[in-house]
Amino acid sequence: MIVHEKIMNIFVLNYKNDTNMMKLLLSFILLTTFSFSGFAQVDKIVGRWKTIDDKEKVAKSIVYIFKATDGKYYGKIEKLFKDPNKLCTECEGANKDKPVMGMIIVNKMKEKDGKLTGGTILDPNNGKVYRCNISLDDNSNGEKLNVRGSLDKMGWIGRSQIWLRVK
Repeated sequence: MIVHEKIMNIFVLNYKNDTNMMKLLLSFILLTTFSFSGFAQVDKIVGRWKTIDDKEKVAKSIVYIFKATDGKYYGKIEKLFKDPNKLCTECEGANKDKPVMGMIIVNKMKEKDGKLTGGTILDPNNGKVYRCNISLDDNSNGEKLNVRGSLDKMGWIGRSQIWLRVK
């Protein structure tokens, strides 16, 4: 009888250890999955997006958002629909009087919680640089991008635009 109890105790202890091991493994898998899901969201942001004119509600440009070798995200104007030879006359510094086509307007964005933040966006129409936050629209299956340019850190003073994925 004593041998039987010892054998049962060994099986019960091993079973408990296996259960704990399974719980640990499952927790690791879930944690890993959730931590990579934020990166998957940012990967969906990378690509070509059509900007829409706020006043006329027509396509204004195509912006290509990409991840650079420094690990940050940038956006470059690849196409202007209205005036492809437009110069950034209102810009300051290195962009002053440069062609808007080919200009990097989204700068030094970092991934945080599945969004791009911490960088800036240039409005070539007025030459102003704004703080920027970019995220996928939750209800669009990755077809719309929320782009918020703001003057303040909290993002209260500024404007938002919806950009549409180019297929």
